[in-house]
Amino acid sequence: MTSQSSQVSKDSITPLQQMIASCSGAIITSLFVTPLDVIKIRLQAQTSPFPKGKCFVYCNGLMDHICVCENENGKAWYKPRGHFKGTLDAFVKIVRMEGIKSLWSGLPPTLVMAVPATVIYFTSYDQLCDALRLRMGEQADKAPLLAGAIARVGSATLISPLELIRTKLQSERQSYRELSAVIRSAVHTEGWLALWRGLGPTLLRDVPFSAMYWYNYEKGKSLLCRYKSSEPTITITFIAGAVSGSIASIVTLPFDVVKTRRQVELGELQARNLSAQGSSTYNVMKSIVGESGIRGLFAGFMPRLIKVAPACAIMISTYEFGKAFFRKSNQEKKTQVLALQTSNS
Repeated sequence: MTSQSSQVSKDSITPLQQMIASCSGAIITSLFVTPLDVIKIRLQAQTSPFPKGKCFVYCNGLMDHICVCENENGKAWYKPRGHFKGTLDAFVKIVRMEGIKSLWSGLPPTLVMAVPATVIYFTSYDQLCDALRLRMGEQADKAPLLAGAIARVGSATLISPLELIRTKLQSERQSYRELSAVIRSAVHTEGWLALWRGLGPTLLRDVPFSAMYWYNYEKGKSLLCRYKSSEPTITITFIAGAVSGSIASIVTLPFDVVKTRRQVELGELQARNLSAQGSSTYNVMKSIVGESGIRGLFAGFMPRLIKVAPACAIMISTYEFGKAFFRKSNQEKKTQVLALQTSNS
């Protein structure tokens, strides 16, 4: 029990400092990962053009967002403006023809929700993990598993209504001033649960992912620290984050395929002003297996791995770096206060 108490006291930075560290990590992660998804979407649009009302998934490294095609002309950022032969060719041509800023097209609107969601998630995890470690005794090593699952349920439940409203506002070209009218209309038509439509498939993927990710990350970080006989460094947290993220993404891939299909379906129903009932998660899974067999549930294995592994590695290493910075700063302030008190006495 003493070792668990020392672990908690070692990580005793304030919740505000945890929030600042996670916010910084979220912004850095999105800046690194978003260009990969922008290029992927451009290549996808080149192969299968997006008609008006069509939805596609946009990932900024923090969250998946549904985007609705608003027009059929070539002005939208996701429309191809030239022929790309591959990922590298697309990167070079986008930078050359449209400027480097185009690699982050569509990012600002998604950060409005992705950053707060990430801050809530990481801060909740740390607070829960510290509390659980103190209460679980000999089972304290399982605390990250439980804390990760609970933190993800909380953050996803809070953000889900906002993401649905964002999609509706975008598809109907309404301003944020009309937000309250959109909420009232949705609640009046389908009830309060309409605001959490699509939450089930999200939790089905994200909760197991989060539980496995944090458990494997903490174990991996501990093993690497023992092997190197050192405190966690950026390299150690980066490697542990990449490996744990890869494992979790592979195991939860079928849930990701189902969740993406369900998200797109709901988005397109909203774009057409139809009742957003859609298919159940079970029916979506059954449909995928019927169309492509069991292999269909593991479609997009490599693209998901390429996206998730670096996002997890960058996010956790920058977050841990931020926490280490604040921890050191707090320790220095405490030392200065003690030295001042000693000199006065």
